[in-house]
Amino acid sequence: MTINTLVGWGILGTGAIARSFVRDLMLLSDARIAAVGSRSLDSAQAFANAYRRDGHTARAYGSYEEMATDPAVDIVYVATPHAMHLENVQMCLTAGKPVLCEKAFALNAAQTQQMMWLAAAKGLFLMEAMWMRCNPVIRQLREVALGGAIGDVGQVTADLGFIPARPPKSRLLDPELGASALLDIGIYPVNLAQLILGEPAGIAAWGHVSDRGVDLNTGITLGYASGAVAALTCSMTSRTSNVATVCGNRGRIDIPARFHHPSRFTLHHNGSSRTYETQLRGTGLCYEAEEAQRCLREGLMESPLVPLADTLRIMSLLDSIRAEIGVAYQADRDVPT
Repeated sequence: MTINTLVGWGILGTGAIARSFVRDLMLLSDARIAAVGSRSLDSAQAFANAYRRDGHTARAYGSYEEMATDPAVDIVYVATPHAMHLENVQMCLTAGKPVLCEKAFALNAAQTQQMMWLAAAKGLFLMEAMWMRCNPVIRQLREVALGGAIGDVGQVTADLGFIPARPPKSRLLDPELGASALLDIGIYPVNLAQLILGEPAGIAAWGHVSDRGVDLNTGITLGYASGAVAALTCSMTSRTSNVATVCGNRGRIDIPARFHHPSRFTLHHNGSSRTYETQLRGTGLCYEAEEAQRCLREGLMESPLVPLADTLRIMSLLDSIRAEIGVAYQADRDVPT
């Protein structure tokens, strides 16, 4: 693939996150939607027609497998619920396609490891679509925080919550689809803590779990060998502040709502304040697509912004938190031996 080649994207799934991703993908001049796969041909065709560009309409398929074998597809974006990611990603990799897979990457670390092993065996690029890590403001914030501007970092606090619409068949309430405030929302506070503080030495957590076994409101405390702590919350029952702070012995960084895709942050240091601000393109999802395309062109197997080792560490941490709050999936019992 040369730098001037349009990257042909295959879109696996036609739900809300796929629509948001494609709207941002269309902001990239070197990308096009090559094919759309759905379990319904009508749904795939409607999606393809809705996102035509420069007279081009993506091919529509009534199965994921047909889309993944389309020779015009250079990379597949997997946009299904995370309970389906293992099956969908393995199918795409087996078909010889690089993959950008929505977060949460899987239901647990064992599934994550299986996908990583297959990508390595096939020699294919694989990346979690953790858009927060590709956001230029988050990248700059990390540089500022770790560059000494606030001294030694001692605390990270991060909160994310909303009250979703809850139709009877909502994915956010269905344990068979991996419903979880932690995996859907809490993954952002956990990622922020990991970006700034690294691996925790201790974990404590409590969660309110529904009668169907879905965590709805969760609090997490992480402790680090450096003496630092992280206080993280995620909720599907409360309208929370959605802000984050990174504190050191010489200053503080405030990230406004919604902290996981900010356009600015404010550094407080020595009695003065400075706001760093960037005009984001679209909603910010384009940056993960841009990063995946850069990696493909450079022949990389993974992204340095969202390395697979970090994805695996995060999933392992989420496994430990789920064990602490009493949330388990069938997939946890189906780990291959």
